[in-house]
Amino acid sequence: MTHELKTGGDRGYLRIATEEAFATREQVDIYLRMVRDGTADRGMQSLWGFYGTSPSARATQVLERLMDLGPTRLQHMDETGIDRAILALTAPGAQPMLDLEEAKGVAQRANDYLAEHCKANPTRYVGMTTVAPQDPDWSAQEIRRGARELGFKGVQINSHTQGEYLDLPKFDPIFRALADTGQPLYIHPSTPPDAMIGPMLEAGLDGAIFGFGVETGMHLLKLITTGIFDRYPDLQIMVGHAGEALPYWAYRLDYMHQAGVRSKRYAHMKPLNKTILGYLQSNVLVTTSGMAWAPAIRFLQQVIGEDRVLYAMDYPYQFEPDEVRVHDLLDVPLSTKKKLMQTNAERWLRL
Repeated sequence: MTHELKTGGDRGYLRIATEEAFATREQVDIYLRMVRDGTADRGMQSLWGFYGTSPSARATQVLERLMDLGPTRLQHMDETGIDRAILALTAPGAQPMLDLEEAKGVAQRANDYLAEHCKANPTRYVGMTTVAPQDPDWSAQEIRRGARELGFKGVQINSHTQGEYLDLPKFDPIFRALADTGQPLYIHPSTPPDAMIGPMLEAGLDGAIFGFGVETGMHLLKLITTGIFDRYPDLQIMVGHAGEALPYWAYRLDYMHQAGVRSKRYAHMKPLNKTILGYLQSNVLVTTSGMAWAPAIRFLQQVIGEDRVLYAMDYPYQFEPDEVRVHDLLDVPLSTKKKLMQTNAERWLRL
């Protein structure tokens, strides 16, 4: 241990963790029902068949911590020096639920539940709105309610919704609501849909180890290349895990995208106002959730800009105090470190 972790800014900045998960009992019970009755897709069977039923120490501990928005979570924040947590309903949220009314009810009740805890702990918790993209118009209304009535500061969608991605025109009401409220969209990983999960599942690579990043990175790339930021130039999309690899691929992505545009090989691949890297530098916010690795963080700050990289822990799935110290000990100026740990979150989430 190199230094004690304390809240209150003793190192010259507060620590705001920007991708932290919670769950409701109702949500988990529905997941378990879907796993039992066979209506869950293969990814959900893998993910929640483990976290919801395994007697292993990891599964039981994560589930207990997901359900707690009370003293235990606050104690863990105190022990690791986390001043504020940006909270969102854990993946896959209400998105896999086949009964639309059930999905909307789960999302709405989770938002109300989170709002109560944010009100009870206003200096520690900040909420993000959960939606049911199965109904884009309802989701747009819930985004506006979250922003205007519940005091939430962003919206989280757990990547695909039953195999559908947000680049489809049907989801445009969601983006109009984001534009109306000026809030960022956090695209959080989910397990890949059945159409792409097979080889990963067979190798045990479907979850956070690889499948999450592949699927979510593809989702963001689909949105960029189909022109979401040309249609909504002020939109900000947040992704975790060091950008789900896209910043590290930026040179090749741009080269091959431009080659594809010139060749007119794909009907959906049209010219854009900026390069892919240009959008990463103007419309994408990246958190360090699960990627407490100094070379990766420094690369992000260099390539997409130090104003666009935000600290996250990924509690309770990844809860390692020494990972906080990795961020504290980054070899960057204090002003850059303060942006990473505090002021970028305050700026982009309007805290």
